[in-house]
Amino acid sequence: MNDFRQLAIIGSTASGKTALAVKLAQSINAYVLSLDSLAIYKEIDIVSAKPTDEERGGVRHFGIDVLYPNEPFDVTTFARLYNTTAQQCRTDAKNLVIVGGTSFYLKILLEGISEIPSIHPETEQEITHLMKQPGKIYDMLYRLDPTYMDHIKPGDTYRIQKALEIYLATGDTPGSYFRTHPPQPMINEPLPIYEIDWERSVLRERIRLRTRAMLNSGLIDEIIMLEKKYTRAPNSMKAIGIKETLAYLDGAYGRNTLQEKIATNTARLAKRQNTFNRSQFKEVVRADIKTLEKMLMM
Repeated sequence: MNDFRQLAIIGSTASGKTALAVKLAQSINAYVLSLDSLAIYKEIDIVSAKPTDEERGGVRHFGIDVLYPNEPFDVTTFARLYNTTAQQCRTDAKNLVIVGGTSFYLKILLEGISEIPSIHPETEQEITHLMKQPGKIYDMLYRLDPTYMDHIKPGDTYRIQKALEIYLATGDTPGSYFRTHPPQPMINEPLPIYEIDWERSVLRERIRLRTRAMLNSGLIDEIIMLEKKYTRAPNSMKAIGIKETLAYLDGAYGRNTLQEKIATNTARLAKRQNTFNRSQFKEVVRADIKTLEKMLMM
């Protein structure tokens, strides 16, 4: 398919991205790729606001129900998802609508990531042992590569571990490794990006109503099931909506406070998402959802 088209719809949580993406996909013969760090998990349905089969409107979605909650993933997972999805679109003569609140993954698709070296099982065991003292590892890496480690906070154990993995797998410092393995973008042609823009007070009300709907739809029962099946250890169990519900189950507060805390933390997330989008994506069409719908359906 030589005229394969793709575009992205971004916006904060509860902004109406999914519904708009489905409408657009139906009108332009497209599949949808979800860039959402929670909807990617199976069984995390209500708290992720994952679209139901009915809400998907017969449009094939990628990036949803890919992993179990106790399975790890990183940016390379979304890179592989995009490549698989784009290839399927070309095979099926479909266009592609990329949508999601985790815009960091869209940035990765546009700017690329460096190929990460494979880790030998014995090295993995060594890394697990060494990361029991992340502060010590941070200091060691800082002495080896101060310029690179200046961009990593001492408490950022995820990035510290990634830097350690590169060092132990290659014998090279992270900064030197990335200079010789520059990022390779996955999307090379210009990508139209549309951002849904809401007035802050209206978005807060949308978040409040969605939070109440989640609770009425069985959010607490879903979290009870997830904790029983996967414990509280996986990173997915630390997401907004889950961590507050676990505290509620511990007796920290009542149901009304639970709803308030989820809504408040979700609103804070929305603010961070909006700030990120405005700082990272310059060539973007920003407008209210009705204006964007009219524009995109023309």
